Amino acid sequence: MGKSAKSRNHAGLPQGLRRLRRKKIRRCLRMRAIFRFGKIGRLKFVSHLDLQRYMQRAFNRTELPVAFSQGFNPHPVMSFASALAMGWVSEYEILDVKLDKPIAKEFALKEMRNALPPELPVYEVKFVDDRHASMMSLVKMSDYEIEIFENMDKIKEAAREFLLSDTVMAIRKTKSSEREINIRPLCVYLSSQDNILKCRLMLTEADTLKPDLLLKTLSEMASIEVPRAQIKRTRLIGLAKSGRETPLMEL
Repeated sequence: MGKSAKSRNHAGLPQGLRRLRRKKIRRCLRMRAIFRFGKIGRLKFVSHLDLQRYMQRAFNRTELPVAFSQGFNPHPVMSFASALAMGWVSEYEILDVKLDKPIAKEFALKEMRNALPPELPVYEVKFVDDRHASMMSLVKMSDYEIEIFENMDKIKEAAREFLLSDTVMAIRKTKSSEREINIRPLCVYLSSQDNILKCRLMLTEADTLKPDLLLKTLSEMASIEVPRAQIKRTRLIGLAKSGRETPLMEL
């Protein structure tokens, strides 16, 4: 009788079932924090790999209940929605990190802001269930602003020609090859304001158009050298269930 009573908890559950229930509760409590942050100033020259290491060290300086990987070299379970090229700035980078338990938004923002320098400003955070699709898998497009410092009139003329065309061929280079593709369908929209080009470009595993290739193509159409420019990512876009183009933080 005594042994049987000891093997049960106060609710009358056997110890094995009690442990199983604890595991289920922990799984239910698991969630992910989705941070939107920027990359500006000197840190625009930091590579994506170095940024990943930087973020891992930043989490070690916080009190956030970050989930760590198993094995000999545990590290925070996290991912970025999309890598940003060196030299570009951004106000819409997405960091997806797994947590062991729920926390308040205010606490999450305070901890991350204290752990990161001003060149990596943290703008907002939201929480999703651990079963929510990864932010990386949701990215379909990206918005950019390309600030051009010379020959803007000629670039604008080339942009008008680009928009009137059904086919615009360009050489896309990858690590292993290069091939000629029609980039026109990969540009969802393109407009200009003063000396800034604004564009929404496809960003999927199968179809991607980078803003530097767009600018290079427009320069070739205008028969000029590629002008000095600063590229800024302003938004990452996914598709809602309705098919509507939606900012990633709203999905």
